[in-house]
Amino acid sequence: MSNITELSIAQLKKVIGLKEKLAKLENELASLIGASSSSGPVKQKGGMSAAGRKAVAEAQKKRWAKIKGQAKTAKDTTAKPAKRKMSAAGRAAISRAAKARWAKVKAGKK
Repeated sequence: MSNITELSIAQLKKVIGLKEKLAKLENELASLIGASSSSGPVKQKGGMSAAGRKAVAEAQKKRWAKIKGQAKTAKDTTAKPAKRKMSAAGRAAISRAAKARWAKVKAGKK
């Protein structure tokens, strides 16, 4: 396309006429489609209302309470084995054995 300053008056008038026709056709097309030609794509605001979020949260809490309630009753009926505790003598014996093992490892490196 040539520079606009190099166009004659007749050519400029023709350009203006074509632009007006184009704008008129775009407006007509937009009215047929049902959207305005000047605005870009419409962004939808996603998400839920505060009341909706609250309702979903409450429903989820109820579901978890139901599941946890069932799990609790099942645990209560079965006896849990007592936790084993190591005596001080047993702990000392393991400590002595570990120290002796590491002493051998360190002696072997020298």
